Amino acid sequence: MRIAMLGTRGVPARYGGFETAVEEVGRRLVARGHEVVVYCRTVDGDAARPRQHLGMDLVHLPAARKRSLETLSHTALSVVHLVTHRTDAAIVFNAANAPLLPVLRAARIPFATHVDGLEWKRAKWGPVGQRYYRFAESLAVRWSDALIADARGIADYYRAEFGAPTTLLRYGAPLVEPGADRLAELDLVPGEYHLVVARFEPENHVDVIVEGYARSAATKPLVVVGSAPYSDAYTARVHAAADQRVRFLGGVWDQVQLDQLYANAYTYLHGHSVGGTNPSLLRAIGAGAAVLAYDVDFNREVAGESGRYFGDAADVAALVDAAEADREAVLKSGLRARELAQDYDWDSVTEGYERLAAALARRESPARRPSGRRAPAGPGEQVRLPTPRQVPADEAEDATRSRGMP
Repeated sequence: MRIAMLGTRGVPARYGGFETAVEEVGRRLVARGHEVVVYCRTVDGDAARPRQHLGMDLVHLPAARKRSLETLSHTALSVVHLVTHRTDAAIVFNAANAPLLPVLRAARIPFATHVDGLEWKRAKWGPVGQRYYRFAESLAVRWSDALIADARGIADYYRAEFGAPTTLLRYGAPLVEPGADRLAELDLVPGEYHLVVARFEPENHVDVIVEGYARSAATKPLVVVGSAPYSDAYTARVHAAADQRVRFLGGVWDQVQLDQLYANAYTYLHGHSVGGTNPSLLRAIGAGAAVLAYDVDFNREVAGESGRYFGDAADVAALVDAAEADREAVLKSGLRARELAQDYDWDSVTEGYERLAAALARRESPARRPSGRRAPAGPGEQVRLPTPRQVPADEAEDATRSRGMP
């Protein structure tokens, strides 16, 4: 088959879960004999625009430099290119691209939409952006031949909200091999630090983790990897919650060094709450890290009984203190996490994409698709979703100013 993947920044994967999925699935589909075309976003100053990557054919197209239009503008150009270069099936990533889906339908290109997480719950979007994402969800349900969910909680949400079926295709968890030679550069000792890896966004609860750690009696430092993509106010809030035991490393782009940070952490604290199955959490369990995670269905689905869960700063303090008091329990949690990681296998994920693409190519989409209208949930049909935290006014204003729409 000829399979197109569009709606992401493309490959090589340098950003997030979508790009990682495209790279890992795409190269495996090529190894199975398929032709895979990936649409890539050009970046200012990046002269390297290879025609292939790991066997995948790459199409490089520009995007509007206004952040609120970047995704949609690039996907629009990708769709125009795709309708003039036939394909057997297409995978469109990100429900934000839903207004472009009628073009694919008019061109009779069968496609599935990977809807991602609950983007409208992210504080970085202003009211206009949040309304847009809810609207885009409805359009994706109405116009897609199939929907892809990466977590059972997302599948449950689309079933309850729209009566829409989804194909559950999680991400893979890389099994990170131990090694510690790159930690000395950061003045860190294996097993003697707690770790956070996250973009500084309210729904990732970095401030809650840092505040909770500061309340604890921990003797091991908290190492924070990540930065703020949009909000100076939120970054200031995170730093203000810290004490002298907290070390901010900023972004760590060396994958070997980052893997060693995961593999040698005493605990890994994960605050993500709205994005479905999270690649950072998968990497942590694949590294055998003992997980302390924000208590939502997405995180429990991944870490299961190997994890411990928190809802606020007081919980974080208690969990960190308990972890430092019981090294044996921490080691057992890490071993169990690595066992669970084996259930998240990229080869199995690829088989799922291959079956879906084949069904799309055979035009096996339902004769009657869901309407896209939201239905009120009846008794017993409520889906447990993360409750949006209250964002201080200065953060909300900052977010709205810089990220009005997707």
